[in-house]
Amino acid sequence: MKEKVKKNLNTRRRFIQSSLLMMAGTMTPFSLSLAQGRRVERPGLQLYTLRADMSRDFEGTLARVAELGYKEMEFAGYFNKSPSQVRSILDQNGLTSPASHIQLTEVRDNLEETIETAVAIGQKYIVVPIISPNERSLSDYQRHAETLNRAGEACRRAGIKMGYHNHDFEFVETSGRIPYDVLLEETDPDLVDFELDLYWIKNAGKDYSAYFEKHPGRFSMLHVKDMDEFGRMVEVGRGTIDFAEIFSHQDSAGIEHFFVEHDRPVNGLASVADSLYTLRNMTF
Repeated sequence: MKEKVKKNLNTRRRFIQSSLLMMAGTMTPFSLSLAQGRRVERPGLQLYTLRADMSRDFEGTLARVAELGYKEMEFAGYFNKSPSQVRSILDQNGLTSPASHIQLTEVRDNLEETIETAVAIGQKYIVVPIISPNERSLSDYQRHAETLNRAGEACRRAGIKMGYHNHDFEFVETSGRIPYDVLLEETDPDLVDFELDLYWIKNAGKDYSAYFEKHPGRFSMLHVKDMDEFGRMVEVGRGTIDFAEIFSHQDSAGIEHFFVEHDRPVNGLASVADSLYTLRNMTF
């Protein structure tokens, strides 16, 4: 058993090293042999993971993650690039961007421009990433659901959709209700989808499968991030989350996009290469 674990770690290490060498231009791309079964065809990345790299070198960072093998980008800011510049850089690297994280204040106060930007880049979803601590009462969440519905109506006219991304605080009971349930139950499924963060729902001690069963088809996006036995965020495949089992609910849950993320990586590019190794080799 120890020899098998050592072999797997060595294989993973070689993949990460090879991927980083490819980005430096010292290796040519290669194909991993994959077991038979369903797999993630277009691995995605939430670019918050690489926010420092994006700030220093927007275009170069996107080129590097494309070389690694990522296909879909979820943005968390455009770093003073125009929508046309963003779209051009994506196109040059064979990338698409299905979604972007946009703060609730922007959705409330600047929705028209937000939608125009999303459409210009080619996105399908505008995702609210977090709720401010001072707006987390039960009545606040009910108002947030109304805001998401109204924004969803405007998005629908433009051919796109609203989304909401969770942390763990939405699963803490507030005035007798679970805020995440409020958002799911009081938003229109035709207007608002959900991006389930697999680390944060596990951190909250909740069961994703119960949500898939109760709200089928509403989870078009996942944040794919892992947790070790001490509750720490780690690269995909280095923790305790059974991703293959979760992904097997793809059809019933409505999952379309798989975005790797790590909130606080030690080395961003090494982290996303490490996580991609698991994603590319996983069957479900």
